[in-house]
Formats: sequence, structure tokens, C-alpha cells
Amino acid sequence: MNVTDLTNKVHNKSEQVTVAVAHAVEPSIFTACSLAAEKGTASFHFIGPLTEMTDAMKDAAVEQSDRFSFSDAADEAESAQKAVVLVHEGQADVLMKGMTPTSKLLKAVLHKEKGLRTGRLLSHLAGFQLPEQDDLLFLTDAAMNIAPDLTQKQGIIENAVEALSKMGMELPKTALLAAVETVNPAMPAAVDAAVLTQMNRRGQLAGCLVDGPLALDVAVSAKAAKQKGLETDVAGRADLLVAPNIETGNTLYKSLTLFGGATVGGMIVGARAPIVLTSRSDTAESRLFSLLMAVSTIQK
Repeated sequence: MNVTDLTNKVHNKSEQVTVAVAHAVEPSIFTACSLAAEKGTASFHFIGPLTEMTDAMKDAAVEQSDRFSFSDAADEAESAQKAVVLVHEGQADVLMKGMTPTSKLLKAVLHKEKGLRTGRLLSHLAGFQLPEQDDLLFLTDAAMNIAPDLTQKQGIIENAVEALSKMGMELPKTALLAAVETVNPAMPAAVDAAVLTQMNRRGQLAGCLVDGPLALDVAVSAKAAKQKGLETDVAGRADLLVAPNIETGNTLYKSLTLFGGATVGGMIVGARAPIVLTSRSDTAESRLFSLLMAVSTIQK
């Protein structure tokens, strides 16, 4: 799967997808959303203080579009609540974080009556477009779950696999990361990886091909896998990397962007709708990639 595949999937949708943007008061948000609207990726409903949103749009030199609509909100919390309600009521398909803090957005998402709960674990899925590499590489979970246990890791994998399946990837090759390829009782990550691999082989973890424990080099490098004598369906050709904890995931995420020069997209999965997470430092290209990932999972 590559960016072109995602783009084609999004642009071939029979109905337009609407994205609710919580607290859209920063110029770069309008820059990215304007580019996305021009490309036909989605329509956008911006929620926030109207004056601040108008000023941000002017600062971004973005003109009003028939793909843009607006709702007034007094502050970050109200922006998050109104954006979530739009998705909850079916008036929007995707939730996007603007400048509201993630904690306030998730509080609205987890509201018992008007939120986006499904009873499933929420987890983060990141996608990376690496230089000189056509296929996308995905990573979970680098932002939500701190030290997932075995059951939570199963939920994290299931969330990611479901999202990738909706994007169009069949049987994603899923590598469970650890420091070594042997099962060492002193290394919980290796033990969990071995159990999850067996669960996949017995049909308890479906829709993907799972292998682990695998060190990073063996997971993504065919040469390294061959040198270590590991010839499996996953070793050396992983589509999805599963981190054993948030420290590993977060460090790998930042290494791929800072040292690897990757363009990254990300979203939260496991809710009733995909949730696009952005930050002030994200480039327009990165924001567009995140939107492509999220919109491509919408079944329309």
C-alpha cells in the first residue's frame, strides 16, 4: 500500500466525507484543510470562536469554500464537545483535533451519552512514507497506551488491522517488536509476542499475519532476516510494527521522522469514528497524510 492507493480510494468514494475540526484557530489548520478540500479529500466543519477562526483563515491566505462550514464555540472544551456531537449524530464522519488539548478532546470522545465510545480500547496508528520507499510502513501504539498487557496488545493489533483492512490492505504482515527473536522469560515483550503469534496461528487473532518476537532489523530488512535464518511470511517484510510499550513506540516514531526523513500521518482508532491527531509542528503534508488515512477508512 502506498499514498497513491490511499488517494485513489478516497477520491473514488461515492459520497463526500465530512471532517469535524475541534478548535480550528491556527492558520496551518486552514492551510492543510484547504489543500485537502481542493484535492477532493473531504469537506470540513470548523468549530471554535468565530472571530479567531476567521482571523486564522485570513492569516493562512485561505478563501471561503463551499466545502467549509463553521460553528461558534466559546473555548477549547466547548469546541471539542460540539465537534464530537457532530460525529455522534452522524453529521460528520471523522473527528480532527485542532488546537484543543488532546485531554479535552478525549474527555468529549469518552462521554457516556454523547461521545464516541464503542467499548473497545482506543489506540494510536501511525503511517510513515519513507524516502525512496514506495510502500507505507505502519506503527502502533506510539501515543495512547503506556504499558499494555497481553489483552490490551490484542486489542491494539485488532484496531490497527481493522483500520488497515478498511484502507484496502489485506492480511497486513504484523511484526511484534522486541529486543531479540528468542522467547526469553525475563523479557515480557518477547513472551507476549510469542503468545500473540500463537493466537494468530490458531485463529484467535484474525485478519493478519503475526510473527514475533522480532527485533526491528529482522522485521523490516530481508537481508537481516536471512542472515539470522528467519524465513517467515512477516520477517523482513512487515507492514505493521507493534511496539511493546509507549517508550519504544514513541522513540521509533520520532526516529523515523527525525532521522529517517519520513512523512508521518496518525490517528486514534477504536472509537466510533477515526480521530485525526495533529500538532502545531505538523507540516501541511503530514496533516494531509493523516486525513488520507482517516478518510480512507470511512465506508461510503
